[in-house]
Amino acid sequence: MSEQPSTSVPSASVPSGSSVDQTVTDLLSPVIATTGAELLDVEWVGGTLRVIVDEPAPADGSITADRLTEVNRLISPILDQHDPVPGKYLLEVSSPGVERSLRRSDHYTRAIGEDVIVKMTPGSDPRRLRGRLISFADNTLDVDVVEADGVELPDPERHSVDVDEVAKARTYFDWGPASPGPKKNKGKQHGGKKSGGKKKGPKNSGSQKKSQSKKPQNKKSQNKPKK
Repeated sequence: MSEQPSTSVPSASVPSGSSVDQTVTDLLSPVIATTGAELLDVEWVGGTLRVIVDEPAPADGSITADRLTEVNRLISPILDQHDPVPGKYLLEVSSPGVERSLRRSDHYTRAIGEDVIVKMTPGSDPRRLRGRLISFADNTLDVDVVEADGVELPDPERHSVDVDEVAKARTYFDWGPASPGPKKNKGKQHGGKKSGGKKKGPKNSGSQKKSQSKKPQNKKSQNKPKK
């Protein structure tokens, strides 16, 4: 592991009206870029701060476990120093799953050519679309829709969707027909187990690789250091 690069990071206390997700994104994006990786998303849910990173697009493959470990070691002390997350939390650094949320313009741009599911705001008709994302420009998604409100179409239909009317969107992977027996691991996020303040290295789960870190030196960490 090479030495962590020296990075100047501005103060990032949570400003009024700013979400924790956005504050952490602004804080960590330039830092993670110094490793050659790209910050895709930040999710703060249920006491877990999930930092999702990948190789910059276009990339020949997914991010490696070693790169995730490097990112984890780099951002942990920065989060300790700037303290942008209120309360106690568990830090997870992971690669994106096969199916991932699309919440920002760069998410849509990165997903061009992939299958997506788009749920529209109430009152829209149709309300739920599934198809191939063809392009994204001028705040508009062009989707070749193959299923509308659960009904498969005989031929794909091009729909132009205003992003402001999108309630939720994500990439879609066809897992094939369901089979009896244990459920398949779809590579989704899994919450880390709490333990006595030790750092955990990356774990592979399906298509994901995850590095979990407990921060015993942080006053807001979940765990106290062992004596």
